[in-house]
Amino acid sequence: MKNIEFILNDHFAEFVEDWDHKIYLLVGGYGSSKSYHVAVKLIRKLLQEKRKALVVREVYDTIRDSCYDLLEEVAEAMGVDGYLTFTTSPMQVRFKNGSKIIFKGMDKPAKLKSMNGVSIVWIEECSEVKYAGFKEILGRLRHPVLSNHIILSTNPVSKSNWCYRYFFQDKKAKLFILDDEKLYKERCVVVGKTYYHHSTVDDNYFVPQDYIEQLDDLKIHDPDLYRVARKGRFGVNGRLVFPQFVVEADEQVRAEMKNVRRPLEKNGMDFGFVTSYNAVVRMLIDHDNKILYLYDEYYSKDKTDPEIAEDIKKWKDILIKADCAEPKAIRYYKQKGFRIRACKKFKGSRKIYTKKVKRFRKIVCSDKCENIIDELQDLTFAVDKNGEIIEDEFNIDPHTLSAIWYGLDDYEVSDLKGGNIRNL
Repeated sequence: MKNIEFILNDHFAEFVEDWDHKIYLLVGGYGSSKSYHVAVKLIRKLLQEKRKALVVREVYDTIRDSCYDLLEEVAEAMGVDGYLTFTTSPMQVRFKNGSKIIFKGMDKPAKLKSMNGVSIVWIEECSEVKYAGFKEILGRLRHPVLSNHIILSTNPVSKSNWCYRYFFQDKKAKLFILDDEKLYKERCVVVGKTYYHHSTVDDNYFVPQDYIEQLDDLKIHDPDLYRVARKGRFGVNGRLVFPQFVVEADEQVRAEMKNVRRPLEKNGMDFGFVTSYNAVVRMLIDHDNKILYLYDEYYSKDKTDPEIAEDIKKWKDILIKADCAEPKAIRYYKQKGFRIRACKKFKGSRKIYTKKVKRFRKIVCSDKCENIIDELQDLTFAVDKNGEIIEDEFNIDPHTLSAIWYGLDDYEVSDLKGGNIRNL
């Protein structure tokens, strides 16, 4: 079959026809019809050319009621179901011209080893797939003759998700690919070999009006979900740990600190090495106004204690509270002349220390502390299977917060003694 006439939503017409790019990223709100048009694109291509396609979700058991059923629905709507055979054991779609669609779940990664002959991969709800799984697919997709393509579709989630960090920007890695605001404005953007597509329910001519009204109601009842479901935008996904966190210019922060009547300096250090980061955070407390200033930081990975000691030697004369779980490291820094002490840790201290930080009326961070901003500005609480907040777990592992915990471990709001700030 060479020509297939089928009614499409206008905003997706170009996407369905385009095969000039290796990666296609579709980001959109609920009911925007992005998955529907991926199914159209895939079926059209496999009817026109003999190819083998792979459809992936994080959990294999969710595929039958999502991608598989959708492909069957689209084939029938297109009037081409007579050219396709759908089987459930194994779950496959076979075309009369020899094309085939197979289905895999990332919860069984061993099965991805056999990607022989695959030239197109559709990763549905890619934000749920782990980055390691995406890399595995990216590394294995290499058909020797046909063009290779990866299609990713997702609702936008937190900016801490790997999808945002990989395709837009990762502040920690100092990587910038595309401003997501540019995508929301222009709707379709091409950067290198990646085709970006943004959509909302307004792009779907066939959705009922009452469904749109339900999404509009979220603006009042659930602003976070409204941003994702109605507007199709990345951002904070969940309850913020520190809603009072603000970023100010470094000059302004230092000017404010000089006007604090009873300043108390605190410094904390979290140890890491291969998979985690080393972090030192310098702080000043304004007790009268209940303000915590975060004005300097150190952040590194894959460094030895001698290397770190050299990096932070300018802070040898300040008192640093460090993770008590690393007594050997603390002893080393003491031998090198640092004023360093072990913090206090106890069962439940993560929860108690987090609440302590939350009690500040305002947390002011210097704009030069990029890693603190990256970890704390959009930090959200983790939730359990019932959707309830877990008060000592978060959406990421915030090493700068650990350093803040340790630095404030002897801080008591009810009995705060004045101190002098130095080395600003």
